[in-house]
Amino acid sequence: HIRREKATSNICTAQALLAMIATFYASYHGPQGLAGIARNIRTLALYAREQLKNAGYEVTTGDLFDTFTVTANATDVITRAVELGINLRKIDSHTVGISIDETCDPQDIINLLSAFSVAPTGSVESYIAPELTLARHTDYLSQAFFHRYRTETQMMRYMQTLADRDIALNRAMIPLGSCTMKLNAAAEMAAVTWSCFSDIHPFAPADQTAGYAKLIGDIESMLCACTGYDATSVQPNAGSQGEYAGLLAIKRYHESRGDHDRNICLIPQSAHGTNPASAQMCGMKVVVVACDNDGNIDVADLEVKISTHADALGAIMITYPSTHGVFESHVRKVCKLVHDAGGQVYIDGANLNAMVGVAQPGAFGGDVSHLNLHKTFCIPHGGGGPGVGPIGVGAHLAPFLPGHREMSEAGNATGAVSAAPWGSALILTITWMYIRMMGADGLREATRHAILSANYIASKLGNHYQVLYKGDNGYVAHECILDTRVLKDKAGITVEDIAKRLIDYGFHAPTMSFPVAGTLMIEPTESEPLREIDRFCDAMSGIYREYEEVLAGRVPADDNPLCNAPHTARAVTRDVWEHPYSREQAAFPANLSADENKYWSPVGRVDNVYGDKHLICTCPPLESYLEDTESSVG
Repeated sequence: HIRREKATSNICTAQALLAMIATFYASYHGPQGLAGIARNIRTLALYAREQLKNAGYEVTTGDLFDTFTVTANATDVITRAVELGINLRKIDSHTVGISIDETCDPQDIINLLSAFSVAPTGSVESYIAPELTLARHTDYLSQAFFHRYRTETQMMRYMQTLADRDIALNRAMIPLGSCTMKLNAAAEMAAVTWSCFSDIHPFAPADQTAGYAKLIGDIESMLCACTGYDATSVQPNAGSQGEYAGLLAIKRYHESRGDHDRNICLIPQSAHGTNPASAQMCGMKVVVVACDNDGNIDVADLEVKISTHADALGAIMITYPSTHGVFESHVRKVCKLVHDAGGQVYIDGANLNAMVGVAQPGAFGGDVSHLNLHKTFCIPHGGGGPGVGPIGVGAHLAPFLPGHREMSEAGNATGAVSAAPWGSALILTITWMYIRMMGADGLREATRHAILSANYIASKLGNHYQVLYKGDNGYVAHECILDTRVLKDKAGITVEDIAKRLIDYGFHAPTMSFPVAGTLMIEPTESEPLREIDRFCDAMSGIYREYEEVLAGRVPADDNPLCNAPHTARAVTRDVWEHPYSREQAAFPANLSADENKYWSPVGRVDNVYGDKHLICTCPPLESYLEDTESSVG
C-alpha cells in the first residue's frame, strides 16, 4: 500500500517470476534430488582441490561446498583455462577463484586441472568425498508439493493447472491503468532462449561479450532517441531501482556543486505512486503539490511550495502524461519554475507508452527519467519481473549514472544499484527486438493506437460512468479514470464489487482506487483489437445495468450479482440456489455465450481488508522450525 509522502519502501518489481522458477526446480528435483546435486558439486570441488594441493599448490583449507581459491600466477592460469573453454575468477595477480556448479562433469574437472598443468591421479568417479562436518540432519521441503512432480508430464500438467486459475493476457485484456500490460510477442521473446545470450555470465571477460556490448550500446542509443536524453544506463533491475538511481544522480549532481542542503522533493498528487518512497530512500523530504479540479498540477500551489523551499529545492517528480490520464498543457512551465529555483526535473516514465514517437521528456524540460521496459518496451510484466528500469539523463547528469567496479567506467559517483554491471541484461534482447522490428514509424503508430483506444473507451463508457479527468481539449491520454463513487452513494455498489464482477465476465479488473479512491483507472494499450475492447465495454455496460437493477430495488442491495461476485463453478452448480437472480446470470452475465472460453474463478469473494490485517500463513508453524533447530543442535 503506497501512501505517498508516508511511503518508506518501493519494491515495485520483485523478482517473483525467477522465484517461481526456482520453486518449480526445487519441486521437480525434490529434497533427495537437490541433495544429490549438492553432493556431486561438493565431490567435484573437493577432488579438484585435493589434486591441486597434491601437486604443490596452496589452496583454501577447511571444509567447503563449491568454491575455493588457489595461489598461482593468475594471468597464466586464466589464459590457459580460457583456451580450454573455462572462465576462472582473477582475485589478484597471484590468486585464482574457482567455483563448481551442477553443469560441471568429470571432463570439466580434468580440463580445469590441465589449466594448472596438473595431471590427475585417480579418477573423479572413484573419488570418495569426506563426510561433511556441517551436514544437515533435519527434514526440509517436507510439503507434499515437493514430492509429487518427478516427471515432465506431471510438472507440465501442474503448471497448466495453475495457469488456468489466472486471468492472463493469453486469455483476456488486462486493463490495468498505469501498469501498461501489453503484448510480449513471440518474435520479441525468441532471443531470450539463444545460448549466445542466455549462457553468458554477468562477469564474463569483455572479449567474450562483444555481442552483449553491441546490444547494450544499441539499446542505450535507441532509448536516448525515444526520450531526447543524452545518456542512458540499463543497470537498474526495476522501475523502482531506476527511480532510486535517477534521484541519486540528482542528489550527487547537487553535491558536486556544493548544494548539500537541496533535499526537498516536490511530488504532485498526480504523480506515479512509487515516487514518494524513492525520494524517501534517497534521504529527500517529500512535499506534496496539489492538483486542480481538472487533475492538472496546481501551478499556484507549486509556486507557493517552490517559494517556501527555494533554497532547499532538490527536485520535482512529475508523471507525464499524469497518472490522472491527461497531458498537462503547462508541463513546460512547471519544468521552468523548478529549474529557475535551482531544482532538477524528474519525469516518471511509467506512462511513456503515450509518448514514444510523439513527445520526448528530455526535450520539454526533463533532466532524468526512468523507463519501465516491462511496460512500454515489452519485456514480461506479469508475475513480478525480472524487470529493467533504465534511466535516461541530460548531459549534465551523465557523470552520475550508476557505475560498477567491473565496468570500465568504474568509480562513478553514484555507485552500483544492481549486483550485475548491466542488470538483467538477458531480457534486453526483448526490447532490442521490439524496437528494431517496430521502427520509428511503428513505435509512433503504437502510441497513437494506445491513445485512440483509451479515448474510445472513455467515449463509449461515458454515458454510464463519468470520466473523472480530461485534458484541455476534452480528451484523455493513454488511460482514463472512471468515477464509480456515485454507484456506492446511490446503491451501495462499491468499486470492489465492480472489480470482482468483472471476473465473472472474464476480465482482470482495472487499477482500483488509485490514484483516486473509489475509481477505476483503465489502460487498454495498443495491443488489444477492437473486438476485445468492445467486449470489455460491453462488460462494463452490463455491470452498470446490474447496478440499475439494485438501484430500482428489483434485487436486494445485499444479495445481487455484484456484491456476491465472483461466482465459482461450484457455487452455481450446488443443489440449492437461494439468490434472487438466476444461476445463468451469475455465470454467464450479459449474454456471455456458454460456447466462449469461460473463465471460472477458483475462489469466491475474498474479504480484502480482513486479509490485509490478518496474515494467514500456509507454511508450517514457527514452532516446527524451533523444534528442528533444537533437534539439530542436540
